[in-house]
Amino acid sequence: MNITQIEQNLKGLIDSFDKDEFIYDLLLAYGRPKASITRLKSGNLNLSSVEGEVSWKKQLFFKEEYNADLHLTVSELVKTIKNDQRFVIVTDYETLLAIDAKTLDKLDIKLTDLPKHYDFFLPWAGMEKTQHQDENPADVKAAEKMAKLFDKIKEDNPDDSPEFIHGLNVFLSRLLFCFFAEDTNIFTGNQFTSNISSHTQPDGSDLHSYLASLFKVLNTPESDRQGLPDYLKEFPYVNGELFSKEHQIPVFKTKSRQAIIDSGTLDWSSINPDIFGSMFQAVVGETERGSLGMHYTSVPNIMKVIKPLFLDDLYEAFDKSIGNNKKLIKLADRLSKIKIFDPACGSGNFLIIAFKELKRLEMEIFKELNSFTFSQITPSQFYGIEIDDFAHEIAKLSLWLTEHQMNVEFNNEFGRANPTLPLKKAGNITCANATRIDWEEVCPKDRDDEIYVLGNPPYLGSRNQNLHQKDDMKFVFTTGYKSLDYISCWFYLGANYIRGVNIKCAFVSTNSISQGEQVSLTWPRVLKKDVEIFFAYQSFKWKNNAISNANVIVVIIGIANTSSDKKYMFKEAIKHEVSSINAYVMDEGCWRKAKNRL
Repeated sequence: MNITQIEQNLKGLIDSFDKDEFIYDLLLAYGRPKASITRLKSGNLNLSSVEGEVSWKKQLFFKEEYNADLHLTVSELVKTIKNDQRFVIVTDYETLLAIDAKTLDKLDIKLTDLPKHYDFFLPWAGMEKTQHQDENPADVKAAEKMAKLFDKIKEDNPDDSPEFIHGLNVFLSRLLFCFFAEDTNIFTGNQFTSNISSHTQPDGSDLHSYLASLFKVLNTPESDRQGLPDYLKEFPYVNGELFSKEHQIPVFKTKSRQAIIDSGTLDWSSINPDIFGSMFQAVVGETERGSLGMHYTSVPNIMKVIKPLFLDDLYEAFDKSIGNNKKLIKLADRLSKIKIFDPACGSGNFLIIAFKELKRLEMEIFKELNSFTFSQITPSQFYGIEIDDFAHEIAKLSLWLTEHQMNVEFNNEFGRANPTLPLKKAGNITCANATRIDWEEVCPKDRDDEIYVLGNPPYLGSRNQNLHQKDDMKFVFTTGYKSLDYISCWFYLGANYIRGVNIKCAFVSTNSISQGEQVSLTWPRVLKKDVEIFFAYQSFKWKNNAISNANVIVVIIGIANTSSDKKYMFKEAIKHEVSSINAYVMDEGCWRKAKNRL
C-alpha cells in the first residue's frame, strides 16, 4: 500500500465517519489484514475487556474518553500500558491525541484533520516514518502522482520514436516547473491548474493546443504579447531557455487531462528539488534506473561526500575570517567562482545540495559582514553529465527551482533577494555518455580554477555489465578491463581530469572497489602521476530516498593531487586524521598487512 492510497483511505474514513467502526477503519486504512481486524472486533485479539478500549499487542492501545482531560489520559496510559503497543490513541471523536511509544512523537489534532497527518501511523503500513521524514512525505506523494500522470499520457500517446520521447521529457520538466511555480509565488496561486480547468474541454481534446500557446507566452516578454487573451497575458515571462524551443506536445483525453489537474492539487511548495530523482525513478521504473546506473542519494549521504570534499574547508576558512571583513569579502568572491561537476549526475541531487550549501555559507558571510550584497552564486557554476535525456532535463529544472528556493531564504533573512524571473542560464548539464565524452569539454579547467568533482556513478560488476557498458570499458581502458567494475571508469577518468590542476574528486562506490582483485586491477591505474586518496569512508550500509532502497554496502573515496595536506579516514562516521590511506580504504595502521597485495 502506498501513501496516496493511505491518504485516500483516511479521507474516506472521515467522509463516511462511523464512531463504532472508527478504530477498525483506521487500521484498515493502513493495510492491516482484514482477517486480523475481524478477530480484533470479535474480541479474540483485543486484550482489553473495557468498553470503549481496544488493546492489540504490539499495535495499539485505543481509548474513548469523554469526561477526563485527553492529555492527562494519554500521558497516564503511556506509563501503564503493556504488550509493547506501538501507538496509544485517545479521542472524544472531536479531538484525537496519539503517542508513538517507540519514537515518542505526539499527535494532537482535530479528528477531521487526520488525512493531513497520514504519516504519523505509517509503521502500520510497514514504513517507518524516518524513511520519509529524512526528506519529506510530500515528495513521495509527488513521485506517485507523476508516475500516474506519465502512465495516462503514454496510454494516449503510444509513439516511442526518439523525437517524441525527447519532446515528452521536455514537456514533463515544463509541467513540473508550472506546478512548482503556482505554489511558490512565481505564478499567482493555482494559476496554472485552474486555467486548465476553466479554459480547456473536459475531454482533453484542446489541452495540447492550450499548452502550446501557454509555453509560447512563457517565452515571450510582457511587452510583446499584443492580441492575447488576458488569462494568458497574466502569466509572467519565464525565459531561461526552459520554454525557448518548440517540442511536440502530447495529446490528451479525459483521464490524462484530469491527471494533470489532480497533480496540481498537491502543495508543490513543500517539494524538494533534490527528490526529483526519485520522481524520475517512479516514472520510468526500477529496471531502467538500474540499467542507467541512477541511484538517488539521501541528503545525509550526499553530505558525507560534500563535507570532506570541500565544505568543511570552506567553513574552516569562514571561521578564520570572522572579524576580518576583507577576508570575508574575499571568501564570498571565492564561492562565486567555485565549479561543482558531477559526471554521473542523474537528476542532479549532488549538484542541488552543493548549490544549497554554498548559498547558505554565503548567507552566513553576509550576516557576519552585517551588510547585504546580492548573491553571486548561480546555477552556471554547476556542471553535469547524464546519459538519460529526461534526467538531464530534470537536473537543469531542479537547479532553477533550487535557485528560487534559495532566493526565498535570502529574502526571509535580508528582506530582499535576486529576482527569480526571468530565469537565468541553467546549470551546464550535458546529455552524454560520461565514459565517451571529454570531461574538459563539459567543465573547462585551467590552473586558476577551483573545481570539485563528485557523484554516485553506476556500480555494476563485470558480470552485470551489458554489451554497451563493456564497450565503454574497452573505450576507456583499451586492455585489461574485463574484470573491472564499471565504476572504475569514473575513478580513472577523474584521476586524469584532476592532474596538475586545483581539483579534488570524490565518488560513492560499492565497497567491492576496495576489496580483492579490484584493488590490484583498478588502483594502480588511478594512483599514479602524483594522485592520492585524501579521504575515505570505510564500508557502511547504503541508505537513499529511492522507492526501492539500494541494498548495498558502500565506500566513499576522495582523490586529489599528492600534497602534504591532512588525510582523513571516517569509520562509522567518526573522523580520524591519518598520514596516508591505501586503496583497500584502510588507514596507515592497516597498511603493512595489505601492501603486499597491491
